Amino acid sequence: MVKVKVLIEGYVKEKNGVEFASSSVTLLQENDLNMLIDSGMDRGLLLESLKMENLSPETIDYVILTHTHLDHCLLSGIFENAKILDGDSIYSFDGSITSHAGKIPGTDIEIIETPGHDPFHCSVLVDGEEYGKVAIVGDVFWWRTGEAQQTDTETLLNRRDPYVKNEKLLIESRKKILGVADYIIPGHGKMFKIG
Repeated sequence: MVKVKVLIEGYVKEKNGVEFASSSVTLLQENDLNMLIDSGMDRGLLLESLKMENLSPETIDYVILTHTHLDHCLLSGIFENAKILDGDSIYSFDGSITSHAGKIPGTDIEIIETPGHDPFHCSVLVDGEEYGKVAIVGDVFWWRTGEAQQTDTETLLNRRDPYVKNEKLLIESRKKILGVADYIIPGHGKMFKIG
């Protein structure tokens, strides 16, 4: 089974008229592999969170990006030994690009398409040790810091996303996630249980 740990709870907040944002960063560990879902853009917080797990950028094998909005992917380049994955490809720092066929190599961890917030958005599905089926969903679901995080099905399906690219696809992606997950790790906000 996969160990799942939220290293950074994503945030979106304002201070003195300036917006600060960085995505949730989730650590997955299985088969001696260290994998991150999204890298965020708060470098100090990311490095400190890795250090607390006795990890460093050099020890990360894969970084899976839910989408390429900079608050989710800006720091991916610091993981020089890692392969970077998106919804369909594996990118290496030597310039090579290959396909992953819907799974993180060497694991049974699924990468599924969840478009809407972004046309190329994906989510990661994990059978975790502690929580059952965990969906790490980037901005399929997200909240501003301090905002009430209502997680009933109707509210989740109809939640407004000011950055949505295709609302119909986003609702379909939300239905897909709610149909398979026991727990959800949003792009910004606290992990929550379904049902």
